[in-house]
Amino acid sequence: MRKMRSHSASWRAAAALASVLLVGSVAACGNSDTGGGGTKDDGKITMGFSQVGAESGWRTANTISIKEAATAAGIELKFDDAQQKQENQIKAIRNYIQQKVDVIAFSPVVESGWDTVLKEAKDAKIPVILTDRSVDSADKSLYKTFLGSDFVKEGRLAGEWLVEQKKTASGPVNIVELQGSTGAAPANDRKKGFGEAIAANPNLKVIASQTGDFTRAGGKQVMEQFLKANKQIDVLFAHNDDMGLGALEAITAAGKVPGKDITIITIDAVKDGMQALADGKFNFIAECSPLLGPQLMDLAKKVKAGQEVPARIETEETTFTQAQAKEALPNRKY
Repeated sequence: MRKMRSHSASWRAAAALASVLLVGSVAACGNSDTGGGGTKDDGKITMGFSQVGAESGWRTANTISIKEAATAAGIELKFDDAQQKQENQIKAIRNYIQQKVDVIAFSPVVESGWDTVLKEAKDAKIPVILTDRSVDSADKSLYKTFLGSDFVKEGRLAGEWLVEQKKTASGPVNIVELQGSTGAAPANDRKKGFGEAIAANPNLKVIASQTGDFTRAGGKQVMEQFLKANKQIDVLFAHNDDMGLGALEAITAAGKVPGKDITIITIDAVKDGMQALADGKFNFIAECSPLLGPQLMDLAKKVKAGQEVPARIETEETTFTQAQAKEALPNRKY
């Protein structure tokens, strides 16, 4: 009797071992089918997304668009807020690689210093999509595509409007510039585009240019410094609405009328900025749409399926005068 129980126990142990080996084999096949992507090939896409932070109304709208679009597309989103620090983004991307997500997307805090971590993602066979901001990597194979605005064009449109407005100016027009975060693609490119455009009128001079880190608080603080250091300021060019809105407080506190004593040009066209434009406090806005979520999810599905996508996908945008802002505001989504 003892011998029979021993044989029975041995049979059960062998059966259990075979079951484990079978499950392990199936799991391994599932992993290989994902090409280094998700932990199981159930047709569901997992995306790891690292956001710059929450420094502005634009960024908040961008985050909402991405989260809502992921839900609508049935994509599992692993979201990380980098709090405007590159080291946080690199850590998040490495975590996504370890988790074997299907696609990694991120909006780079700055342009430089990404090659190493992007190569790690490439070696893990996880496609990367850049959103809103690009990187300066010479090896374009490190990412599949860049979805975002033409920041140089935005700066150029702002500058071209100013050139037209000041074409009859006989004397110097003093411009101060509130730059975005140092090293960030939109800051670099908007400055470049604006500078190229105003070169058409030698009377237009940028007399001071400093970063306000894309924040209202930064815009206010730097504008206060500009007003103290410069007796005559004719134009403010802010790289985003939030810095322009912060600058409004400093300009008003200095006893000047924004939109009249100082012409104000910004970029983004978020609702608060559009309201300031409609109210006559801003004079012109070049749009930069944050609603990239649906396009991003569509791209994620395509790259996961191995489809070819364009290396550069530009978002559709426009510009607004005061009258156009009044007309657009009632239906503004952000």
